[in-house]
Amino acid sequence: MAGKPDVEAVAAYARDSYDEHERESLLPSASGANVAPPSPKASYTPKKQFGALHLILAFLAGTIACGVTQLAVCGPGCFVPGKSNHSTASGEDNNMKVLAPPYVGSTEVHPFPPASPTNANPTLFPSNVGYAGATPTGAEPGVIATAPAYPIHTGAAQLVTPDTLGHKAKNGKGGTEDFDLLKKWGNLSPWYSVGRGAFGLDSEPTVPETCRVTGLHFLHRHGARYPTQWAAYGGPAKLARRLNEAAAHWNATEDLDFLNDWTYKLGEELLTPFGRQQLYDLGISMRMKYGFLLKNFTESNTIPVFRTESQDRMLHSALNFAIGFFGYPLDGKYQQSITIEAPGFNNTLAPYDTCPNANNREKSDRGVYYVKRWAAIYLEKALARLQPQIKGYELTIEDVYVMQQTCAYETVAIGYSKFCELFTEEEWEGFNYALDLAFWYGSAFGSPVARVQGYGWIKELVARLTHTPIAEHNSSTNSTLDNDPTTFPLNQSLYVDATHEVVVLNIDTFSNKVITALNLTNFATSGPLPYTHIPQNRSFEVSKLAPFATNLQFQLLECTSVPGPQIRVIINDGVTPLTGIKGCPEQRDGMCPVDIFVKAQQELLLETDWEYDCHGDWTVPEGPAWNTTNGSPPKP
Repeated sequence: MAGKPDVEAVAAYARDSYDEHERESLLPSASGANVAPPSPKASYTPKKQFGALHLILAFLAGTIACGVTQLAVCGPGCFVPGKSNHSTASGEDNNMKVLAPPYVGSTEVHPFPPASPTNANPTLFPSNVGYAGATPTGAEPGVIATAPAYPIHTGAAQLVTPDTLGHKAKNGKGGTEDFDLLKKWGNLSPWYSVGRGAFGLDSEPTVPETCRVTGLHFLHRHGARYPTQWAAYGGPAKLARRLNEAAAHWNATEDLDFLNDWTYKLGEELLTPFGRQQLYDLGISMRMKYGFLLKNFTESNTIPVFRTESQDRMLHSALNFAIGFFGYPLDGKYQQSITIEAPGFNNTLAPYDTCPNANNREKSDRGVYYVKRWAAIYLEKALARLQPQIKGYELTIEDVYVMQQTCAYETVAIGYSKFCELFTEEEWEGFNYALDLAFWYGSAFGSPVARVQGYGWIKELVARLTHTPIAEHNSSTNSTLDNDPTTFPLNQSLYVDATHEVVVLNIDTFSNKVITALNLTNFATSGPLPYTHIPQNRSFEVSKLAPFATNLQFQLLECTSVPGPQIRVIINDGVTPLTGIKGCPEQRDGMCPVDIFVKAQQELLLETDWEYDCHGDWTVPEGPAWNTTNGSPPKP
């Protein structure tokens, strides 16, 4: 969640220090010219000062001095064959230890571009010089409607994972064939096609027989990013700081040997290069699937309006999506609405900024209680295995948990992480479940402030589906923007909104409580989630619902086999059943009549009390003493 105070400033150390005289002799002068050594004032012939006797005596004196010094440092054992005062196999401490250098754990940054590049000359390098040649366009693509199969997104070809896990395991190391590390990082996983039947419905996103797509409401999360400012439990920067502060006292060996030269290379909150690619690829993918919907804009002589927030990673996620969808340049092809994400501004894509109870950690961070207790169970063996490999530093369960976090963050930021090699497949399953616990109790069904935060966006969805302005702005909706048809049009065939994973889960949770849009009772059947073990066949998995670049398709259809407009919901290419929605029939492709869908939404919106849920003076106890499976607080 943005806006909460993880990355702590860590003092950077220079790896090398040189004597000023040496620097002057090694580095060029400020002017860049070679500086010649001063000329001698007079020439002379050196006199012979030492003879053979002097050299022999000097050699003998040096030998004696060396022996005395060695005796003083390590004692008589130095001169006895086979004996030494160094540490033995029994574990005695060394008299002289090789400790971690002082820069270990310090922050390493590579700012680009330079603030004032000396060779920048925009005049000589314009972005367009004309002479484009012939530019006739072709027909818009429509894979969703024309192809016999649906294209599958497998994850991240640019990221590398250890060859000791899953199908890549070598030399009989016991990797499980279907294990994929990239899918075991909860909300830090790259998005992937979850597969047919993942949510209990044997259907694909391709258009059902006798139907055609008439519109799409598309909601997506930002791409892979650096860690955020806040971390109630864990946080890679915290471990880096602790290692750095204690560098003079510890040394790592075996699997942890890489820590002796490790620096913290992660920024804060910004998209990583891979994160930018995720949204660019997602934009291309959606253009290939739904490009034909743009014909409606041409016919009405309008261009689409997409929405995002002002936060850096949100804005650049939206822009990278747009470049993928429309191609560069963007001017004249669409309009990007950028809502302000900051306290005091109503924003359905960042509703926590106007919901005080969502910023009260006793209410909004209930997952920490469960994560701490689960981590102590599933990481017990990992702690016992890793502690002997770092002398002089006492690892904690939280440190080991952070190593798993750092694996995920470093991989999506710099392509590979040595931290990923430290854990077994079973321990990665445990990490994945730890994030399920964090989000179940912090942003989804187990959170007392989850449902209310999805309220505003659902209200906007109903307005778009009914082509009717919002009548009352009593939640996170922005009356200035939503009442203006220019900034909040109601007649588009394509809508695209960019938001955060917590909002995706809030919206899903809202829909679950009111048994509407996503029928999330399907995802809540295994709750409340325990912290003592991983439930078999659990229905709630964050890596499937809210990974980096997660996306939801609200697909609008017209069919000859069923009367009236239909709607269905597709999460990361998995079709979700809507049979829990009041009045929706059981349908093999997950379709529900739009009018029934909307009526159920409208009825249940009336049941949500924004004022009480967000501003009410209610409390909930820590842990399992109180639970909810609908994302709502206790009622008076």
